[in-house]
Amino acid sequence: MSHQNIATFVTLPALTTLHLGKNEIGDAAAQHLGDGLRYNATLTTLDLDSNKIGNVGAEELANGLRYNTTLTILDLGDNNIGGVGAQHLSGALQQNITLTALSLRSNQIGDVGAKHVGDALQYNTTLTVLDLDCNNIGDVGAKHVGDALQHNTTLTTLGLGSNQIGDVGAKHVGDALRYNTTLTDLYLGKINIRAVGVEDLANGLRQNTALTQLYLGSNSLGDIGAQHLGDALQYNTTLTNLDLEDNNIGNVGAQHLGDGLRHNTTLTALDLNKNNIGDVGIQPLDDVLRHNTTLTTLHLGDNNIGDVGAQHLGDALRYNTTLTTLGLKSNNIGHVGAQCLGDSLRYNRTLTKLGLDINNVGNVGAQYLGDGLRQNTTLTALDLDSNNIGDVGAKYLGDALRHNTTLTELGLESNQIGVVGAKHLGDALQCNTTLTTLDLISNNIGHDGAQHL
Repeated sequence: MSHQNIATFVTLPALTTLHLGKNEIGDAAAQHLGDGLRYNATLTTLDLDSNKIGNVGAEELANGLRYNTTLTILDLGDNNIGGVGAQHLSGALQQNITLTALSLRSNQIGDVGAKHVGDALQYNTTLTVLDLDCNNIGDVGAKHVGDALQHNTTLTTLGLGSNQIGDVGAKHVGDALRYNTTLTDLYLGKINIRAVGVEDLANGLRQNTALTQLYLGSNSLGDIGAQHLGDALQYNTTLTNLDLEDNNIGNVGAQHLGDGLRHNTTLTALDLNKNNIGDVGIQPLDDVLRHNTTLTTLHLGDNNIGDVGAQHLGDALRYNTTLTTLGLKSNNIGHVGAQCLGDSLRYNRTLTKLGLDINNVGNVGAQYLGDGLRQNTTLTALDLDSNNIGDVGAKYLGDALRHNTTLTELGLESNQIGVVGAKHLGDALQCNTTLTTLDLISNNIGHDGAQHL
């Protein structure tokens, strides 16, 4: 397709959305698109992701944005506009009054480009979503963006993940949180911050009254960083979603977060996957689940949780009245832990999703969970993928399905279920009227087993 033919898309009188991602259109075609944007009066969404557009193409698109009055979403992710291209686009943003979402993800804009973007944010009054992930932005660039956030009153979502912001840059972002009153979603995953940096962010959270979602996954916060966040949670009254995946907070950090959650009344979702919490770290979270009345989603996957930790969680679930989703993927839970969780299902009336994939509950554990399912009236999704469940375990689960009236999804992928197990499940499904999704990928069912299903 020629460059001119690509440009004709923006002249079509009825077209409102145009996706041209991964087409390697380059700067020349971007120039034609920019020219078309000057006069286009219908297009609202333009996706140019992964197109080898450099600063020259960015300049032409920016020129189009200065005059365009309809485009609201522009995706320029995974190109190579650099700091110069960011300067051109930022200049246009100071004049454009319609664009609400801009992605510059993976464009090597660096600190120089971040400065220009920051300058634009001080004047632009329409942009609400800005993605600057993966751009080699350091602490200097973070300062420019942070300074702008203290004055900007429209941006609600900002992505700064996978940059080199570090502790110094985190301080600038934390300072911005003290004053900004509109930002609700902030992505700071994989930005190389430690306990020192998160302390500044936590201090900002104490005073912030707007942020609802904070993503800090894949940093190096440790237990001290978790302590700072736990302290902040005692005062913050707006944050609803906190992602701390892969931060090595350990059992001590879990204790600090638990202390904070005892007093917090707004957080609804907490992701603690990959944090080496262990059975010891589960105990303080057990105490939280008994008394907290707002948390609805808790992810504890890949945390070296064994049967003892599962027992703590099972005990807490008997009394908890708010948690709807519990993720325990990739732990060390065996049949003893499954028994504790199965027993809790008899009493719990709020949990709807339970993820136990990649554990070792086995046939005996499947029996305990099946017993719980017979009496449970709320669980809709149960994931038991990769749990060494064979035909015997499938029979127990099949027996449960004859009585359960709420489960709609059952995951049994990568187990050891054969023809006999498939028959048990198939026979049960003749009686069950609620299960809509059954995953039996990578078992030993074969042709004969499939006939029973």
